[in-house]
Amino acid sequence: MTHPELAPGARIELDISTLAHGGEGIGHAPDGRVVFVRGALPGDRVAAVIGTVKKRWARAELGEVLDGGPVRVPSRCPAAARGAGCCDFAFVDPDAELGLKRDILLGQLASLAGSLGGFDAPTQLGAVRLEPVQGWRTRVRLGVDAEGRAGVRMLRSRELLTDVACSQPVPGLLDGLVGEGARTFTPGAEVVAVVDSRGQRHVVETARAQRGRRVERMTTVCEGSGTVVQRVGEAEFSFPATAFWQAHIEAPAAYTEIVRKWGESTYDRRTGWDLYGGVGLFAPSIAQAMGGAHVDTVDYSPAAVEASQRSAEMSITTHNRKVELGFDDLADPGLVVLDPPRAGAGTGVIAAIAKREPERVIHIGCDPATFARDITQWREGGFNVTRMTLIDAFPGTHHFEVIAQLDRGAKTV
Repeated sequence: MTHPELAPGARIELDISTLAHGGEGIGHAPDGRVVFVRGALPGDRVAAVIGTVKKRWARAELGEVLDGGPVRVPSRCPAAARGAGCCDFAFVDPDAELGLKRDILLGQLASLAGSLGGFDAPTQLGAVRLEPVQGWRTRVRLGVDAEGRAGVRMLRSRELLTDVACSQPVPGLLDGLVGEGARTFTPGAEVVAVVDSRGQRHVVETARAQRGRRVERMTTVCEGSGTVVQRVGEAEFSFPATAFWQAHIEAPAAYTEIVRKWGESTYDRRTGWDLYGGVGLFAPSIAQAMGGAHVDTVDYSPAAVEASQRSAEMSITTHNRKVELGFDDLADPGLVVLDPPRAGAGTGVIAAIAKREPERVIHIGCDPATFARDITQWREGGFNVTRMTLIDAFPGTHHFEVIAQLDRGAKTV
């Protein structure tokens, strides 16, 4: 029988102990069941309204913070304070955010201790926060309402907030696009705004994307050329504004440096693979780490592959297809770098890579749950984790990324 305090619609007071994957606070009902509360933080005492009730857990909506915990601060994003879904950690103390995310990742990895090949995550897991923690996003996608006004979506809603801008974009990115006196766009479209390495702003319209999908075809270029130029170290990338690129202004440099350093070794094979490679951000780092090896980069995005990195100094071949379709036409790799989408690489892709017996793998994950699942698959394929670090490239949100180095049959370093 359902405990009366966990009936849907009932109000319950909870002490929040920790955070779950996805950023929800975890409390415990009087009967011992876990209750997930979005917007609640460790140390809070909250009043919540029960929604979904299951045999072992329940989910509730935050009603009121009765007593704020030590990591709670006033919201630093005016859009999130109005109910937008952009910055769900806007009320988290920035100095505490990295530790909270590390705890979330450790929670996901805890059940995999036997699958990490001796890697001791609680003591060996690195964690890096990218600066700045506000004004960090160089690219943003906005919705457009029936009156042509651009804005961010409200939390778990298609409704738009058009009079207040989010705090994530770099200064100037949304000037004249959101808020009072802003220009208007085609009703129902989406707007992509990007600032590139040259300081040029590009504003383009696309058709509205289905949830979880990326629309790359530009219907209208409203400002700039629509072709973004990004420079990372000595490499320069030129691609459509709608193609994928790391959002945080410091992320491309930070990620490529990790790939170069972690990938550096003496390889018997002279080919590297850059899987889910996009415009080829990691291809130069792979080539450098392998002492000038040939790099095959694979991605399904036509916009990204057509504009992928090419250089007279490097041997790079691009392949426009889904990674899931396989690698039979590629030479056996020494180093494989893969940066799959939120759903992860999955059993089939990892098994196919492991079968080719690369000497080293660098796996980038943007979701802790699917990343943890993928790590288990690597272990089954004969690879052990030798290094792992969390990168907080999405400050003010519950999102973060994880990078792991895996070596075939290796012991932890």
